[in-house]
Amino acid sequence: MWPTTTKQQVLQHNCSPERNSCIFAARKQATWERFDGQSWDSPSASPFYDVLREHKDVLPDEIPAELPQDKGIQHEIGLVPGTKYCVTRQWPLPRDQVKAIDDFFESRRQAGQVRESKSPHSAPAFCVKKPQGGWRIVHAYNKLNDATIPAQTTIPQKDVIIDSIAKSTIYSALDLRDGFYQILMRESDIALTAVSTPSGMLWE
Repeated sequence: MWPTTTKQQVLQHNCSPERNSCIFAARKQATWERFDGQSWDSPSASPFYDVLREHKDVLPDEIPAELPQDKGIQHEIGLVPGTKYCVTRQWPLPRDQVKAIDDFFESRRQAGQVRESKSPHSAPAFCVKKPQGGWRIVHAYNKLNDATIPAQTTIPQKDVIIDSIAKSTIYSALDLRDGFYQILMRESDIALTAVSTPSGMLWE
């Protein structure tokens, strides 16, 4: 006779610390494998490896410390009529995160990508731990996002994209490093992006 299992027992098993730990470990391993797959050694067995190595300079490890080229496209922010100020106060952070944020903005300042601000708008900065180590600097633009008129650009559906590449034989993926800093912003909208730091600075 088969043992009976109650719904409560199933839920307890699914929520057990051991099971959650296994799921977390599996996800962490998958993340590390994904990042390992982005190294230059990962495609060494590919017939295209020599071509990739030959043109390695096309995709540098670090983007140039300068403003991106003006390609006739600028990011614009349209606010909902009646919007006044988008302000969220900065909250305290651990010392190591404060240093990471200060170092981040100092490097951007030296590259000419940010400047000190006197904007009436401000969003706090904080850090998120990267899977491969280090901190990712994040800006809490929640209020600015809520006050922004959403773009009505149509995004292709997944099934349409998959159908369009179904008969292809070579696939590639591209991830832009510091993508938000590779597009110029309309001068009149820069003040909207002001970011505060725990050390008391305001950048835009």
